Amino acid sequence: MKSKFRNIALIGKYAKDLKDSKNLQHPAGLPSSLQGSTSSQSSTSQILQSLTHFLHSFGSEVILEKETAKSCDFSVSNVQTIDQIGKNCDLAIVVGGDGTMLGFGRQLAPYSVPLIGINQGRLGFITDIALDKIEATLAPMLEGQYTEDLRSLMMGKVIRDQECVFSTLAMNDVVVNRGATAGMVELRVEVDGYFLANQRADGIIIATPTGSTAYALSSGGPIIHPALSGWVLVPIAPHTLSNRPIVLGNNAEIVIELVSGKDASANFDMQSLASLIKGDRISVSKSEHQVKFLHPVGWSYFDTLRKKLHWNEGVA
Repeated sequence: MKSKFRNIALIGKYAKDLKDSKNLQHPAGLPSSLQGSTSSQSSTSQILQSLTHFLHSFGSEVILEKETAKSCDFSVSNVQTIDQIGKNCDLAIVVGGDGTMLGFGRQLAPYSVPLIGINQGRLGFITDIALDKIEATLAPMLEGQYTEDLRSLMMGKVIRDQECVFSTLAMNDVVVNRGATAGMVELRVEVDGYFLANQRADGIIIATPTGSTAYALSSGGPIIHPALSGWVLVPIAPHTLSNRPIVLGNNAEIVIELVSGKDASANFDMQSLASLIKGDRISVSKSEHQVKFLHPVGWSYFDTLRKKLHWNEGVA
């Protein structure tokens, strides 16, 4: 067996330090080849260690991400930062949940490094390899049998007094919302320089197709297939009930101005936060970068929706 990927990065997320992991159990269904010998190791560390041996058997060089390595109870000879991984690796395997994939997907997007996700979370919309099927699923993918899935990114900026004071990428969504103890905010929405609406609401969400199954969905927005070049604009608890979600082309520039409201903020994938003041303008435009996910052959977005949203329940 020979891998088509020469240099593979391993990235993992840890809920606790290893010193607090004595009572952690092996994930249910984890194959024996991926179970460690001591109960003091974290399940993530065990998976990464076994993956290292598995990838070596395919002739690949394994690189451990620097922050991941700090939490592992095993060592590898090659530890690199995300920037170094972006320059040196031709694949990254992420062990964690969708949030972990979002974070590292954004960071690796400028380098066009594809990602494979092993799901340790609960939903797994974009981390789709189950813990009990790691080796069986990865083996053909390493040999080149996989499906490519490109996801768009947004570039979000906060403009204050005509100067950019904050900017970052977002894969899921950009959310402008009110403070925890404040009332509604008033927002002016423009699309490509054209006035769309003034909205009084708890906030507003601009979501990519990837993010359409996240906060936007829980706020009443539609699910958008990731192959579509669109975004969805979803008000959060609008004062006027006629304010409805609207789907826009992702080549548009959307600008949201904070007209009034205290303690408002702009969230980018719920991981980057910018505090807003009256008059701030949040600009959202299509990024030049994309994230490339690799899925097993036969993967279907509709299968994912059906399983994760339980659309098959009650069907004989």
